[in-house]
Amino acid sequence: MSATPIRGTSESTEVLLEGFHAVKHALRFGAPVEPLLAVSTAALLDLASSHAHDLLDRFQGVREVTSAEFAKLVGRTHPTGVAGFAPRPAVDVAGLIADRATPLVLLDNPRNLGNFGAVIRVAAGLGAGGVLSIGDVDPWHPNVLRGSAGLHFAVPVGKLDDLEGVQGPVFALDADGDDIADVRIPSNAVLAFGSERHGLSEAMRKRADHLVSLPMRPLVSSYNLTTSVAMALYHWDLDQRRIAP
Repeated sequence: MSATPIRGTSESTEVLLEGFHAVKHALRFGAPVEPLLAVSTAALLDLASSHAHDLLDRFQGVREVTSAEFAKLVGRTHPTGVAGFAPRPAVDVAGLIADRATPLVLLDNPRNLGNFGAVIRVAAGLGAGGVLSIGDVDPWHPNVLRGSAGLHFAVPVGKLDDLEGVQGPVFALDADGDDIADVRIPSNAVLAFGSERHGLSEAMRKRADHLVSLPMRPLVSSYNLTTSVAMALYHWDLDQRRIAP
């Protein structure tokens, strides 16, 4: 018999939301957060009054715990003294690939978990259709979720075993590609980004329909992964605004 997964670990069907902002975002995008924990109910409601007035009613059901209980249940302390648990949603990756109204972000073997989470945060903010990854990193790893501030629940997040079934057009970001200023990215695009250290894999290069580069000052070697994703999605977003009636 296999061991029961620890709550909130990458092997569990339940994810840990660390901090007020992670809980806030999860609640706003429909996650059933249970239990919702706080070291101080009064402090939580003060935060909600200033940063999430729309969720005041949802925070009324908080379970107040001692600092020691919080650390035991969550695994660590947190500056806001707030945390929660929520079920990991099922994502129809095949359906997401087949039918999208806004670009998908595809990460090719990402290595930095904090960057991965920040990419999800950017993708949620700019209205991407989803964030998918290839490689051995679980996109719902606790450290990735920490980096997204709970915005995993705002945009579909999933994992691919390989590039089979990825439906184009695929626009891969690469320093040798065409200047993005001269490229129109359609709303059904897949925007592919290589790993922080090695860039695009050979398989991704072969699959790409277009190689696209971001403007960069000479002698600067590269952008942070999250910055690259933000720039590419913002380019798409600006283009959509220009053509909107």
